[in-house]
Amino acid sequence: MLVRALVNSKTREVNLEQLLNLCIVNALGRVMLGYRVFGEGSGASDATADEFKAMVVEVMDLAGIFNIGEFVPGLEWLDLQGVAAKMKKLHKRFDTFLVAIIEEHKIKIAQNKQHNHDLLTTLISLNENGEDESQKLTDTEIKALLLNMFMAGTDTSSSTVEWAIAELIKHPNLMAQVQEELDHVVGRDKLVSDADLTQLTYLQAVIKETFRLHPSTPLSLPRMASQDCQINGYHIPKGSTLLVNVWAIARDPDQWTDPLEFRPERFLPGGEKAHVDIKGTDFEVIPFGAGRRICVGMTMGLRMVQLLTATLVHAFNMKLPNEILPDKLNMDEAYGLALHRATPLIIEPQPRLAQHVYRT
Repeated sequence: MLVRALVNSKTREVNLEQLLNLCIVNALGRVMLGYRVFGEGSGASDATADEFKAMVVEVMDLAGIFNIGEFVPGLEWLDLQGVAAKMKKLHKRFDTFLVAIIEEHKIKIAQNKQHNHDLLTTLISLNENGEDESQKLTDTEIKALLLNMFMAGTDTSSSTVEWAIAELIKHPNLMAQVQEELDHVVGRDKLVSDADLTQLTYLQAVIKETFRLHPSTPLSLPRMASQDCQINGYHIPKGSTLLVNVWAIARDPDQWTDPLEFRPERFLPGGEKAHVDIKGTDFEVIPFGAGRRICVGMTMGLRMVQLLTATLVHAFNMKLPNEILPDKLNMDEAYGLALHRATPLIIEPQPRLAQHVYRT
């Protein structure tokens, strides 16, 4: 559907960020709800899709904002920056969105029209058919689970794919290498499939390097010290909230040669970090965290980022609008809980595969 949307775009210039966001929301929707949330066949308008994207971005921005009340607890009740008030308004908007989805699902189940065995159907069955009260889920708990899934999976995955495409556009020689590999493994008469990913060695190195240089969440989720401890001469009292700076670790010059350079080759055989993985076992790069609180959606998120990036690079040549040269592409980062680009990536996609591929 993403490929079709790019081919059928009414304008030459496309906001890749918006399309990626909707694509990933719909992919998550298929898993959790059994259908696409937005776009063709969903019944949702473009305005609804834009509103959902705006809500996701706003909650990420609010969650990552510098809040005086968190550093000076005595001032928290004043809500000097209006963060709490904005969060409450945002909560109501999300609640309305999720209530509509749950109620629609319950009606379909009651009318035996819900044939897909999706996550929400399972959660609703636990709500209604739990053996005792302790095993039943309330609507509030179901909404919280859905919100966590949409929030954690949508913005993080879309921003990572956007960064990967931006880096490849900025480095045409790397783009050519990825496309050459894709043409060799997949060919030009079909789209990339999930089964192809294991054979795309260079593409996987590109994805690893993207996660290193542009981790979707620069600061890991908060931890709390369970006991007093000493780390590098610093005393950490019991109960302290700890944030791991994933962004800084992956740019440490003591661990990485030329850490600010985008070099996928460092993860290939013979490279400086050929055996380093991004799944939490090698602490030089931990975009999904590590240990017992590692991202539970890591496998799905990684596969989705790989497949989307491969599909876009394979199916299209991408130019920048207004004759902007690749080396002049703005790569500034925006401050927030998720690592967004300061400016959305606008591209002019040009089909490069056999014409019949775009009609499937």
